[in-house]
Amino acid sequence: MISVNKLSLFLGGRELYKDVSFRITKVDKIGLSGKNGAGKSTMLKLLTGSLKPTEGNVSITKDLRLCYLPQELFTDSVKPIIEEVKTANAYIQEITDRLDQINIELETRTDYESDSFLGLLDELAELNDAFNMQGGNDVAEQSETILKGLGFSESELLKPMNEFSGGWQMRVELAKLLVQAPDVLLLDEPTNHLDIESIDWLENYLKRYPGAVLLISHDKQFLDNITNRTLEINSGKVYDYNCNYSTYLTRREEERTLQLAAMKNQQREIEHKEKLIAKYKAKASKAAFAQSLVKQIDKMDIIEVDETDASSLRFRFPAPSASGKLVAEIDNASKSFPDKTIFEGLTFNIAKGEKIALIGKNGVGKSTFIKMMVEEAAYEGKIKLGHNVKVGYFAQDEAAKLDVTKTVFETIDDVATGDVRRKIREILGSFLFQGDEIDKKVKVLSGGEKTRLALCKLLLEPYNFLILDEPTNHLDIISKEVLKNALQEYTGTLLLVSHDRDFLENLSDRLYYIKDNNISIYFESVKERLAKVSEENNGSLGTKTKKLKKEKKNNSFEETKKINGELNKAITQIKNVEKKINQLETKIEQKEKEVNEFDFTSNPESTLFNDLEKLRADLEAEMGIWEDLEVKREELAEMLVD
Repeated sequence: MISVNKLSLFLGGRELYKDVSFRITKVDKIGLSGKNGAGKSTMLKLLTGSLKPTEGNVSITKDLRLCYLPQELFTDSVKPIIEEVKTANAYIQEITDRLDQINIELETRTDYESDSFLGLLDELAELNDAFNMQGGNDVAEQSETILKGLGFSESELLKPMNEFSGGWQMRVELAKLLVQAPDVLLLDEPTNHLDIESIDWLENYLKRYPGAVLLISHDKQFLDNITNRTLEINSGKVYDYNCNYSTYLTRREEERTLQLAAMKNQQREIEHKEKLIAKYKAKASKAAFAQSLVKQIDKMDIIEVDETDASSLRFRFPAPSASGKLVAEIDNASKSFPDKTIFEGLTFNIAKGEKIALIGKNGVGKSTFIKMMVEEAAYEGKIKLGHNVKVGYFAQDEAAKLDVTKTVFETIDDVATGDVRRKIREILGSFLFQGDEIDKKVKVLSGGEKTRLALCKLLLEPYNFLILDEPTNHLDIISKEVLKNALQEYTGTLLLVSHDRDFLENLSDRLYYIKDNNISIYFESVKERLAKVSEENNGSLGTKTKKLKKEKKNNSFEETKKINGELNKAITQIKNVEKKINQLETKIEQKEKEVNEFDFTSNPESTLFNDLEKLRADLEAEMGIWEDLEVKREELAEMLVD
C-alpha cells in the first residue's frame, strides 16, 4: 500500500535519513521506534505528504485512505462533539448531503416521466447502496461508542468542541479518525492525553482494527499488545523487525553484540596491518608489501556500531530518613467546587513503606487528591502527616517551573548543598545528561529532558514520602525504565499517579481507584483491575471493592485507624510467610535431587527420606498459616467496605 524508496532527508542542518526503504502492507501493525530526535514524527509527516524528502520518494496506492493524528492540535469549532465525529467521514457526509438535495428536488418536481427525473431515481438508489456499504446507518452509534470508549460521558456528547481542553479535543480528533476506518492509521503518541481506562479501550480497539496501523508511543505495553512489526530509526537508517517492541529489543541487543565483536576484530586487524606498514615502509625490499597493506585498509568497509540507548544507566533515590509507622491520616476529608463534588468523607491511613498507585479516569480528582495531601488545595476534614514525614512532591507541571535561562548544571548546582555538590556531574549522568549536555540551556531541552531534570532535583534531599503526579509524561521508554528501577529500590513511602500500565506493573503493592467521589483500595495488579473494570463496564457485577467513604460505614476514625494497622500487620506477616514458603520449596527441590541421586544400598540408614518428609510437613504448615492470614486480610479489608 505504501512504499518508501531510497528516501533521504536533510533537515535542520543535518541528515535525518539516508537511503531509507521499507513497505507498509494492509496487515501491518507497526511500532516506530528510536530515541528522541531520531525523526519518528518527521517520518509520519513524510508519509502524509505534508513534508517532502530531499531524495527518493513515498509511493502510495491509488485511492488509499490514510488518516494522521499529530501530537498536538487545537480547534475552536462550536459543533457538538458527537456531530464532529459523525460528520468526520467526508465520503459519507458527501453522500448524505447529496441524498438530502435529491430528496428535496424529488418533493418539488412533477415531471415524473422525464429522463432527468428517472435519472435522479437511479442516482438515489446508487447513493443509498453506497451509503449502506460505507456503514452510514451505523455511524451515529459507532461515533457514540468510540467517544464513550475514549472517556466521554453521555452528557458531554452534545457539548461544543471548543468547551473542551486541548487534551480532550485530541480525544475527539482520534475518534474522528477511528470512525472513518481508513486503510492506514498514522498515530503519533495517541495515548498522551488518555487515562488508563481509555488506553486499555483503545488498545483493544486497535488490536481488532482491520486496516494497517503505524504508531509512535512511549507506552511499552501498548506497543507490545498491538504491534506485529517494529521499525527502528537509528543514525539515519531504518531497521525492520517482524516482531513487537520487547522482542525487537532482545534481537537488537543481540545484533549490537555481534556488531561490536566484528568491529573489535576489524580494529585489531587494522592495528596489526598498520604495525607492519610502519615496520616495512622504509625498507626498499618490503615497500611494495607495505603499499599493498595500505590498499587493503583503504578498501575495507569500516564497521560502525549503531548508537546505543542508555538502558544500562541507573540512579537511586537517596536513603530516606526514618518516618513514623503512620505516614498520613485522612479523616473525613471532602473536596467540592461550586458545580461539582470531587470527594466526600474520605477516611483512611497511609502506612510506612506502602507503594500506592492512584488511578482513575481523567477528571475524577487524582491530581486534586495529591494537592490536598501537599496542602496546595483547600478541603474540609483533616489530613495529617505522621512523625518525621518529609514529603518530596513532583507536580504535573514540575518541568514548566524550571528556569529556562539556566543550564542543566546550574539548575542542580543552585539547589545542591554539602557533599552533593561534588557529585552533580555523576547525578546528572544517572539522569542521562552526559558530556556537553549538562551545559545546555533549559529552554532548548525537549519535554522529556525537562522532566528528567525536574526529577533529578528530587535526589537532592532524602525524602521518605514521595508523591509523584504523572512523572512519566514526556519520558521515553528507556528513561521510564530507569525511573521505575529507582522507585522499585526506593525504601520510603510512595504515592504515584500514572496512566502507564507497564510502568505501574510490579511497582505498587496496592491500588487506590477513584470513582464516584470515592476511593477504593485493591490489593491486585493494574492489569487485573482493568480486566475487572472492563467486565463491570460490560454489565458484569465485577468484584467487591474496599470503600473508604466514611458516611456509608459505621467505623469511627479510631476504629478505621486500628483496622488499617492490623491490615498492614497482616500484609507484612503474609510477605514473611511467602518468603519462608519459597525457601522451603527450594530446600525440598534440593533434597529431592539428593534422594534421587543417593545410593541407599550403600547406606540404608540414611535419614534423607525423613529429612524430606519433615521439609514437606513444614511447607504444609506454612501454607496453612498463609491461608489463615489471607482470610484475615480479606476480613480486615472487608471491614473498610461500605
